[in-house]
Amino acid sequence: MNWVRVTAVENVPLREGRAVRVGDDEIAIFNLGDRFMATENACPHRGGPLADGIVSGSSVVCPLHAYKVCMDTGNVLKPDVCVRVDTFPVRVEDGVILVALDTAEEKAA
Repeated sequence: MNWVRVTAVENVPLREGRAVRVGDDEIAIFNLGDRFMATENACPHRGGPLADGIVSGSSVVCPLHAYKVCMDTGNVLKPDVCVRVDTFPVRVEDGVILVALDTAEEKAA
């Protein structure tokens, strides 16, 4: 895993998300108050921007078609479908949010 610095904690308001670009990937960072979460930014339904969704507990509701995604697992909770989004480990160091991404070698394995 490669830890990448993505943004300062103050750039992600409480109970909101923000999109960040890391290389070719767009990731949604969410501030849950007691922790930060990260998912890919595209809803599996039609690619809606999850970072613009409504945060409820540890879930986010896509602003386009109301798909509810669990940020812990990436699973879509509503509607009841077997799809998911990628999630990423997050940590905070010195007021900066870092996201763990697979390296190219790990993705190929």
